[in-house]
Amino acid sequence: MKLGIATRLTLWMAVLGCGAAGLTGYYAWDASCRLERQSAHSELLTSTQVLARRITLNLESIERNLQVIARLPVTRQVLEHDRPDDADRLAVLFAGMLDANPSYLQLRVIAADRHGLERVRVDRVGSVPQRVSGADLEEKGHFPYVADALPLQDGAFYLSRISINHETSAGAGPGLPMLQMAIPVREHVGPALGVVVVNVDLNGLFRLLAADLPEDYQLYLANGAGDILIHPDANRAFAFDRGQRALLQDEFAPVAPLLSGDRANAVIDAPEGERPAQIAAFVAQNIDSPANGDRLVLGLSEAESVALAQSTAMGWALLRIVGGTSLVALLGALLLGRALTRPLNAMAASARGFADGHEMKDLPLRRADELGSLARSLYELQAQVRRQLGELRHKQDELAHLSQHDSLTGLANRRLFMDRLEQALALARRHGRRVFLLFIDLDDFKIINDRHGHSAGDEVLRVLAQRLQSQVRELDTVARLGGDEFVVLLGDAVDGAQASVVAHKLLGALREPVSVAGLALDIDASIGVSNFPEDGQSASELLAHADRAMYAIKALGAGGVGFIGQVMPGDASGGIRSVPAG
Repeated sequence: MKLGIATRLTLWMAVLGCGAAGLTGYYAWDASCRLERQSAHSELLTSTQVLARRITLNLESIERNLQVIARLPVTRQVLEHDRPDDADRLAVLFAGMLDANPSYLQLRVIAADRHGLERVRVDRVGSVPQRVSGADLEEKGHFPYVADALPLQDGAFYLSRISINHETSAGAGPGLPMLQMAIPVREHVGPALGVVVVNVDLNGLFRLLAADLPEDYQLYLANGAGDILIHPDANRAFAFDRGQRALLQDEFAPVAPLLSGDRANAVIDAPEGERPAQIAAFVAQNIDSPANGDRLVLGLSEAESVALAQSTAMGWALLRIVGGTSLVALLGALLLGRALTRPLNAMAASARGFADGHEMKDLPLRRADELGSLARSLYELQAQVRRQLGELRHKQDELAHLSQHDSLTGLANRRLFMDRLEQALALARRHGRRVFLLFIDLDDFKIINDRHGHSAGDEVLRVLAQRLQSQVRELDTVARLGGDEFVVLLGDAVDGAQASVVAHKLLGALREPVSVAGLALDIDASIGVSNFPEDGQSASELLAHADRAMYAIKALGAGGVGFIGQVMPGDASGGIRSVPAG
């Protein structure tokens, strides 16, 4: 069934309206998702950087606390003299520091002598600091936090590898992720008297640092080799302690450049796999700890569904909006289609009458809307068509002129010249008349182009063309064949003497200086003359003989006029020469 314009217009407008609403809703939702994803990236990266900075500040705080303890006179006295009252005072200080720092599990002063015997030790038992003394003090000289810390320079500190603690003493936190920091104690100069050591509960430290983070954030930590230290899945943390390897770069490949030091941070959109899709941010934090690869990589992740929850809600809202908008568009298209088709039908009838040659009538010309504008446009169509037809005829005349005339000089081109030459020869044969043809070539014209440029050469050609045209009669034809070659066809009632006069008149006009760009350029020319019937019976023969006569004159090097086949009276300078016809 063929649908009418009203139905088709209604359907198209409904499709366009619904499509526009759908595309608008889709792109709005897509832009919202992209913006929210970018916001999640930025927020995660900023949170990770802040957390990494907190770790650095916390380590610096621990280092300062150790430096304060190491520089106390009572610490040196304990190591040098081992007096009980000095040890008591230091133990009270350690207990206060454990109360003030919940992540501290143990504080100790260990002597360099006696195999690294502990002199003062305070452990955290539950939440209460408890001093260990007497026979419970142990020798720790073989542990790295003693052996590696004693040779350090004043102000340097030792940071242990983050690992599971296997010391069995109660306050050491056996089986817990542990970080040990130590600093040597010196008496101004000389070897270290001992070390001050603190055991830091890694889980407690990060719980404290991450206390302000959203609950849906998940924490990652790896050492410089990529070994996972903290992971949402506890079974993947400290796998190396169980003789296995669980590397962060195996789970998040873009983390590898952070471990190698090529990048400082990375934001990752992890696709769905063993767990739902994640958005994660990782930051590399340099630390002075060869045992940890001198680097820690800290990361935070969030489930993509949580990060983009607002976009999902917006998507449903946009879907409802698009549905309502599409319904409105459908109703509007129906009403608008009916309103448009009535005046359109009237204009279509008038247009059909115009096509049959009748004047358009019954158009809604007084309407102020687009239909009124269309009606007025149709009404003006008749005049416009007439004007366009006139312009078309004018353009056709211009094209006809361009097809027969040289675009640079305005002279006749080869096509028009050959046509007129054929007509002149036909008349000459019928009435027994003669036809003279002059072939003109400018001498050394290439030098003008080379020295002054092609624009100067073009100007010279235009000036010389005007001069040639001004020196002949209206019934004569001057044409440019191309480059610097011109031809002149002399009309009726011309004999050899008159042709010679015209040729020298043209040569004189060409030899007058031409002013171009402030320069007076001297031009010379060679002119070859042939005539019908003596020098040829056809147009091509006449043109070839005139060309040959011109080149014979040019070969003499002085310019002038040359005739084919006969000697003409010359001027005082010998400008007229005869050229053999063979």
